[in-house]
Amino acid sequence: MSAANVQKLCETTREKLKYAIEKMELFLNQHALPQLGPEQDEEMTHFYQGFLSDLRHLLVFSEMSYEKLGVALRRATFDESFAQKALYNVYHYGVNNFFYPKNESYSEDGRYAYTGQDAIRFRKKPVRPARDIILEITKVYEELRDDLTYYESDYLTERRMQNQV
Repeated sequence: MSAANVQKLCETTREKLKYAIEKMELFLNQHALPQLGPEQDEEMTHFYQGFLSDLRHLLVFSEMSYEKLGVALRRATFDESFAQKALYNVYHYGVNNFFYPKNESYSEDGRYAYTGQDAIRFRKKPVRPARDIILEITKVYEELRDDLTYYESDYLTERRMQNQV
């Protein structure tokens, strides 16, 4: 991958992350456990605790990646190696944390991915704002996953091969 392609990928990835970050911040600033599950049973309270925890982690990982990509793009001389590592981290910490949340409040059901229906399935039926935030940012993380598939395994394989030479 050429330095120009890596730089362009950094720019588009950063734009996508910015959109997702803004949506997550807005949601988290307006919703807390009492707003999501007032007078819910213990099981739903536990569900929302995990949901909010996963969303906060995703926000932090996304913000860190956004900042690193900004550093890569602002440097006087574009450091391709630094940028590639930043993109690798977007994939492994951002994309993976979106699609595999620790508390498993939702998951992706690949059977729906090509039907035009929402591929995200919730473990419990959430209130509309909780459902909407995930569905709103799903497209961003799907695009990032597609854009950054190289960083899933090929990037590390290439790096290992370079180190052996």
